[in-house]
Parts: sequence; C-alpha cells; structure tokens
Amino acid sequence: MKVLVPVKRVVDYNVKVRVKSDGTGVDTANVKMSMNPFDEIALEEAMRLKEAGKVTEVVAVSCGVTQCQETLRTGMAIGADRAILVETTADLEPLAVAKLLKALADKEQPQLIILGKQAIDDDSNQTGQMLAALLGWPQATFASKVVLEDGKVTVTREVDGGLETLALTLPAIVTTDLRLNEPRYVTLPNIMKAKKKPLEVVKPEDLGVDVAPRLKTLKVVEPAKRTAGVIVADAAALVAKLRNEAKVI
Repeated sequence: MKVLVPVKRVVDYNVKVRVKSDGTGVDTANVKMSMNPFDEIALEEAMRLKEAGKVTEVVAVSCGVTQCQETLRTGMAIGADRAILVETTADLEPLAVAKLLKALADKEQPQLIILGKQAIDDDSNQTGQMLAALLGWPQATFASKVVLEDGKVTVTREVDGGLETLALTLPAIVTTDLRLNEPRYVTLPNIMKAKKKPLEVVKPEDLGVDVAPRLKTLKVVEPAKRTAGVIVADAAALVAKLRNEAKVI
C-alpha cells in the first residue's frame, strides 16, 4: 500500500510574523522556514502505519519554490521513502495545490492520502476537501485517530458535540488534527540517509495544471493591539462600562 503525504514549507511556528511595510503580504526575508506542523503530524501517522506493517511506501510531496527541497529532505529524514517537488514560483492557492496533488495521485495511484487539516500561514483548511472532490474519494477531516485494516480506514474525528467515527473505503483522504500524534525528533543518521533518497522535481506544466492565481490580496494588516485593562470600583461601575462603553449589554 502506498501513502501520499503532502507537506508545505511555511514560516516556522516559533517565529513572530511581521507584515511588510507596504501591506502586500508577510515578510519572509531571512525568516526561518519549516514544515507545516499539521503536515508533520500527517507524515508521522504515515510512518506509524508503515512501522505497523499496514503501509509499504510513503511518498512526501511539496508544491512551491526550490527551497521546498529542504522540507522534503526533512520529510525523508522522518522516514518517507522518496519525495516529489512540484516546483513553481507562483503564489499557490488551495485549489491550485489540490489540482497538482490530483495530477500526482493519478500518476502515483496511492491508496491513502494523509495531509494536515490546514497550513499555519494562510489557515485556509481547504486543500484536503478540494482534493477529495476532484478525485471523487471519501474523506475524513480533523482526524484524532486513524486505524487501517481490511481495505478500509477507520477515522475518529473531533466535532463540536464530541467524537465521530467514520469508516472509509480505500482509496481515501484523511486530514490530521493536533491530537492525532506527537511527531518524532529527526536524528542525525536519518538526516544523512535522507540525502541519498530519491527526490523528483516536476513542473506544473508537466502535470498539465494551470496554477495562475484566481484571488487577489488587497491588503495585509496586523491585528489591532489590545488595550490595557481597567480596574473598576464595584459591580455597578462594571455594568455601566459594559452598557455605555462596550455596548455589550
């Protein structure tokens, strides 16, 4: 069984994000980049399935600039058998990424695609769902537990009312939530081994996919700074402020 794991190169989650002075986007110059945390969880789950004997091959995939090769090498250090980079300098939107992944899925014929529920840079939470629609595969989002057996995948997912369990026939798509697992640390020997693993580079044109942007970002601004709290004398003063200033009651 082959598992495809898309991974995205994003600004590291420990870095304080700064907006460009002209408001055109986020400043990424000289900023530490790393694998999207949700995708790291997805890759860890794929590796656990392989270690359990349920999966034979794990393929890491990324779409973006040349530097995404570093992210894929990290993925292979975690344990992916090989990697594919769809190299492009275009600003990729979720639909474009879904189309690229669909083309790769048609080529690679995986039985399972596991990806993070969202990326921490744009927070779109769309790619997995769009990919499922394009492929016509069943999907389970926000997975907190994944069990693979007897030609189907059973997924426990978190919903507003508690937990929901879904049984999907393969091939299928699963998007991962934070509580699915704890990703492993990458060891130096595995980093060295990853350098020898195959990494294929293709272009969107090779896959016959148009990645031209459909959306236009008008302006990017930082959230408004929180104002200092105020200490009130008594409950009556609090109610007065809530009614007259905050206007919430």
